[in-house]
Formats: sequence, C-alpha cells, structure tokens
Amino acid sequence: MGEFDLIQRFFTRPTPRAVLGVGDDCALLQPRPGMHLAVSTDILVSGRHFFPDVDPRTLGHKALAVNLSDLAACGATPIAFTLALSLPNADPAWLEPFSQGLLALADTHGCELIGGDTTQGPLNICITVFGEVPAGLALLRSGAKAGDDIYVSGTLGDANLALTHLLRARQGANLEASSAAAFITLPPEDLALARTRLEQPTPRVALGTALRGIATAAADISDGLLGDLGHILERSGVGATLDTARAFGCMAAHHSSEHAAAQLATEALRPAVLRHVLSGGDDYELVFTAPACQADAVQAAARASQTSVRCIGKIDAATGLRLLDRDGRWMRNDFQSFDHFA
Repeated sequence: MGEFDLIQRFFTRPTPRAVLGVGDDCALLQPRPGMHLAVSTDILVSGRHFFPDVDPRTLGHKALAVNLSDLAACGATPIAFTLALSLPNADPAWLEPFSQGLLALADTHGCELIGGDTTQGPLNICITVFGEVPAGLALLRSGAKAGDDIYVSGTLGDANLALTHLLRARQGANLEASSAAAFITLPPEDLALARTRLEQPTPRVALGTALRGIATAAADISDGLLGDLGHILERSGVGATLDTARAFGCMAAHHSSEHAAAQLATEALRPAVLRHVLSGGDDYELVFTAPACQADAVQAAARASQTSVRCIGKIDAATGLRLLDRDGRWMRNDFQSFDHFA
C-alpha cells in the first residue's frame, strides 16, 4: 500500500465545514465573521509519550484529545485538524483501529480532518488543531487577577498513577521508590479506570466554551497541576495560595473498590497521592481562575457541560506559589511537574 492509498483508505472523508480538505497542497478554512481562529500543535513520540505496544485505537483517541484539550483551555470550539504521521510501515492492522479511534473522537466534537502528511520512519504523530472563538472571549493564561478563585475540573492524578503502575510492571526494581506511586497498588478494576484516564483522556471542550466571559484565565493540565498553574501565574504576573486538602479531594473519591479508596486515604500514602495530584501529568483537565462573585456562574457552567469543578485556592497579588496543608499551615513546595528537557 502506497502513501496516497494509505491516506485515501484511512483518512479521507467529506469536510463540509472546510472550503477545501484532503487532496490538495493546502486545505482552506474560512472563519465565521466575528471569530478568531485558535490553533494548537502537539507531537506524540513513541517511547516518550506512549508505549510502542499501546492499543492503536486508544492512541488515535489520545493523539487528538491532547490537542482538543488545548482548544478547551482557550474556550474555542473545534473546527478541523491536520495529521502528520511517521510510520515504520503501512500496516492496515494498525492503521485501521488507529484511524477509528482518531476519527470517532473527531466526530464527537465535529472536528474535520482536512490534511497532513505521511512518511516512513519511527512512529511519531503530530496533530495541528483549529478552532474558533468569538473575538475578545478567548480564555488566556494572562488574565488572572488578585482575589480570583482557582478551580480545577474533573479528577487529577489517575493518569500518572496508571503510568507508574505500567512502568513498574515493565521495569520492576529499576523504578525508583521515590516515584509518585511507588507504594500505591490498585486492584485490577481501579487500575483499569486509571489506565483509561491515561490512554483515553476526556478533553473538556464543553466546559471551556461554557466558561467564556466567566473565567479570567485558563490552562489545560498536561504536565501537572502546579506546573500548568505556574504558567498562568507567570503570564498574569500574580501569585497563588493553594489548599492541598481541597486538591487531594480531586482523586480518591471516585475509585470503585473499598480497598483502593481506603488505601488512597491512608496517612502514610498521603504524600504519594498528593504528588500524583499536584505534579502528575496527562490529566488533560482544566485549571482556571474566576472572580469570587462568579462562583454561581462557574457552577452553572459545570452543570451545563456535565463536568465537575472544585475550588482549590486563591490568586494573590504577591508573586509565587504557596501551599497550605490540611491544617492551614504553610508546607514546602518540592513538587516537580514534567519537563521534556529538565
């Protein structure tokens, strides 16, 4: 199967929202009047962002989900995306489920595949996504103000918990005991739940659009809560006080088995759970800020988008990030979020 046969068979579909889609040197998009075009790009590299033997269907889902999460953080509605794909070989048994997982999520969000590129080489996936947002209503990292509340969506820490379990299974004793889940073990049903959060994240597009005109700043949580909140603080020129007890509650409550819930609440494991929640990556939830007077509007947006949100802190005028323990005392911030080049 040649390159163009591959594209035609697995990735060519009608694109009614685009002026021109797959098949030409360029695709053509026409933003609607009064709209800004929101654009984001992510690369997924085999062995770095995913295991080489991961289910290709879930990989197709995640490849697009991480990009849609960026649109969600901007408050943008998805329109279209391009796909650049480097493949060791053109294997239909891999391409079929990969394209199905990719395009199923695309259909869910009305996001059309309008072009891209394929080549032979190590497995790498690069997607550029396009969305639209009304002029002046984009959610940016730079709008947080002193006195704003800090919120997070959904649940945090499960993806990193699953990743550490998978790494431990592959590396055994070579995995450092200080890693986030070194002493947390989950029964199969809870590990399956956590693994779904790792491999098939839910982009919070509906919440992002519902927060237009309500949130003052937002970012998606891809590299860890504290790291991504830190981007908001830096761009906004402010600081924050974060209640780690509230953040802790973003994880344990939804686990299905009594064993898992009890283990995650164990005093000895609390630091490990906190490390998951505060600095574990791959959550693809939203962290955002909003004035205290908008608390009811935030909850209304959460209900409208069927996404839970939790207030976990406050924006301060003084720069820097401060953490409170469950007794309201200052605690040391030695949490490190993910950095590709650290």
